[in-house]
Amino acid sequence: MEPLLDQFVTALREAVGPVAVWAHGSLALGDHQPGRSDLDLLAVVDSAPDRDRVGALHRRLDPEPYADKLHCSYLRRDQLTDPGQRHLTWAHRHLLERPVTPVTRRELAVGGRTLYGPAPAELIPDVTDAALAEFVRADLAGFWRPATRHPTWWLRDVWVDLGPLTVARARVTLEEGRLISKGEALRLLAATGAPAQLCDDIRRRRYENAARLGPLARLRRAQLARHLVRDRIDALLAG
Repeated sequence: MEPLLDQFVTALREAVGPVAVWAHGSLALGDHQPGRSDLDLLAVVDSAPDRDRVGALHRRLDPEPYADKLHCSYLRRDQLTDPGQRHLTWAHRHLLERPVTPVTRRELAVGGRTLYGPAPAELIPDVTDAALAEFVRADLAGFWRPATRHPTWWLRDVWVDLGPLTVARARVTLEEGRLISKGEALRLLAATGAPAQLCDDIRRRRYENAARLGPLARLRRAQLARHLVRDRIDALLAG
């Protein structure tokens, strides 16, 4: 990954002139799996970058290994303090706008990796434990709990991989005020009674090579994941 990151930062400095470039997500929390995990980056800029120039920069990197996993949000320096502000973002090979959440801001504070410029603590304020907990509860109630009402969504690997790990991570954040990696969340799931076959399925896909599932096995897995996420969210929000 390092050649890609170096190439990206060099191209970004030439095209956009960033104030700083940081890595967060699994790169910050120490559980990055090359080829499987996203490369989550943030670039601080003095003014809004040109969309066409940003898109062209990322598309030029497409042939490079891991480039399909590289995501980057572009934050104006005068908007760093507002966690609700939406920022130009390259993700999944197209441009969109999304906020830099309190979870991301806490990741930067506890383990953000500086690729260029000043460290995160010099420019972006950390969030309080109360603000972090408020965001996590809102995410569970407003996104993940409604998602459990859509059975067909859970037939897809991405929902099975993210949903159970999200609620496990949310539990630690709400109870202890800290963030954990996906690897630690997977171990917590197994230790707190999640179905072994579901934990094994997630683990194999993240760390090994998952077996191909037939329609009935995929349906059973979807039911396990959806019910686990629903029941654990209800317990967390009731607490």
